[in-house]
Amino acid sequence: MIHFECDYTQGAHPKIIEMLAETNMEQTTGYGEDGHCERARQMILGKCRNKDAYVQFLVGGTQANTTVIAAALRPWQGVISADTGHINVHETGAVEATGHKVLPCAAKNGKVTAEGVEAVCALHTDEHMVAPRLLYVSQPTEIGTVYHLDELKALREVCDRLGLILFVDGARLGSALTSPECDMTLKDLAALADCFYIGGTKNGLLFGEAMVIVNPALQKDFRYMIKRQGGMLAKGRLLGIQYE
Repeated sequence: MIHFECDYTQGAHPKIIEMLAETNMEQTTGYGEDGHCERARQMILGKCRNKDAYVQFLVGGTQANTTVIAAALRPWQGVISADTGHINVHETGAVEATGHKVLPCAAKNGKVTAEGVEAVCALHTDEHMVAPRLLYVSQPTEIGTVYHLDELKALREVCDRLGLILFVDGARLGSALTSPECDMTLKDLAALADCFYIGGTKNGLLFGEAMVIVNPALQKDFRYMIKRQGGMLAKGRLLGIQYE
């Protein structure tokens, strides 16, 4: 029987299993501070063409989403998401559990538009309401559509104008970047997003997500938040090895 319902119906790419077996008896520093993780970071930064970005590895997508949102927002701030967005529909209240409200935004074919973002911000005008501060989008979207480069540029422009952080959920980024519909690269994404992640769990790894933080203001103390949110793997080399 072939299962089509999700990404999780089989294990990892055989090369991942081979590398994990070959390095199994290595002794390394824990918590992602080993040589494998550092080499993987440098490889990712090279692909992004941005040596000043900050890369950290987390165990899964929910941890990646909640960690960034919790780290980026003050207690009275909220996150804008498509009404069909993963954090609004399939995160079991994990974002709200960090103390931050998800603000649904009308979307076209699952994609947030600049006009939709403006409409949400226009509804939240003073200290009696949650203040929109971060825009969450996923590439591809929850319904499988892909943002084009001009659409992401338009979202960057509206974020700059309204003082919003642009965060791209890349749990399925590998699928987006290899789609004929996609006209952007990792370099483009790193130039436009404040932070994004390169999903491994849904792209041939056993588990793991690589968070790329471009905005320097979001980099400080991020490892503290990873630990606090349960996203830090003690045997962190397992993540670095898989991304290598």
